Amino acid sequence: MNSIETIMVIGAGQMGGGIAQVAAQSGLQVYLNDIDPAFIDKRVAFIDKTLARNVEKGKIGEDDRKAALSRLIPSTQLEDASKADLVIEAATENMEIKAELFRKLDTIARPGVILATNTSSLPITEIAAVTRRPESVIGMHFMNPVPVMTLVEIIRGIATGDAVYQVVEDLARRMGKTPVEVNDYPGFISNRVLMPMINEAIYCVYEGVAEPEAVDQVMKLGMNHPMGPLTLADFIGLDTCLAIMEVLYEGFADSKYRPCPLLRKMVKAGWLGKKSGKGFYSY
Repeated sequence: MNSIETIMVIGAGQMGGGIAQVAAQSGLQVYLNDIDPAFIDKRVAFIDKTLARNVEKGKIGEDDRKAALSRLIPSTQLEDASKADLVIEAATENMEIKAELFRKLDTIARPGVILATNTSSLPITEIAAVTRRPESVIGMHFMNPVPVMTLVEIIRGIATGDAVYQVVEDLARRMGKTPVEVNDYPGFISNRVLMPMINEAIYCVYEGVAEPEAVDQVMKLGMNHPMGPLTLADFIGLDTCLAIMEVLYEGFADSKYRPCPLLRKMVKAGWLGKKSGKGFYSY
């Protein structure tokens, strides 16, 4: 397989922007793609600000900042994927949207080019099935915030080739990450373990066991977690937590993954956590 020098990241949100930043810092040329040019400009400005802070702290040099920024290429055309050696999709966590994107990418990207998805819970095999290259489709699940968190879950679909896996593992290492191999099951490892814990913490509030502050305090002081599960849920976004719990519940058909009614109610009320100003706490 050809070496990876140019990639496209689809989605200029928090995850896509973080992936693009880390990739550019590791020497890759990066097309940062989104349908909204203003959104891309905003993300590039944020990356610039982040890198400038790193220069002030002495973590990187000014030349490194300029070089990383010069490797970021704004893109509003999906057709730019034809120039990429690998594509990482970091769009909305919705199967219909991702399937449509992968159908289009399959016709645009050169034969043999790897199509990776940053999905946090959706089945890789199902995404791969809409393409004519299922052996070249793989999950590359980065953690948020991407520049800080070192883990990348690399998820094999049922058809993912060994050579494709190796290229993606090597790329993750080049980006300064620690890759962990995972097979394609709902929620992979990270969210299959994390989300039921968050859901159970919500049940503790729902059933009147304790107030949110008390639940978080117990997990921080008793289990040495850096952040309580309800604070973490607010930071992740309660809508995202609910969506992942739904994937687990549907995927395993097991009542232990049933989303807590309080979680559903809060999402319906628009209480999504930090991003909406209110969740289990007010922001």
